[in-house]
Amino acid sequence: MANTTSAKKATRKIARKTAINKARRTRVRGCLRKVEEAIAAADQAAASEALRIAQSELMRAVSKGVFHKNTASRKVSRLSKRIKALSA
Repeated sequence: MANTTSAKKATRKIARKTAINKARRTRVRGCLRKVEEAIAAADQAAASEALRIAQSELMRAVSKGVFHKNTASRKVSRLSKRIKALSA
């Protein structure tokens, strides 16, 4: 347990940031799940729209430091590749 005042404050700040980051990560995962479901249903229009929303959420999470930029780019790239394959 923290003893000094500054350490107690740091603990509170860390707990608050952890909760915020957890919520952001959950929101991104939900968006990615919607894309996956649309791909599984072979609905290209719905998948494209879901990907657009998911990409926005991913990049917002990157800007907040929740995900690494390359991780987000990789996820978007792989999903868009799968959506493109639906039309073929």
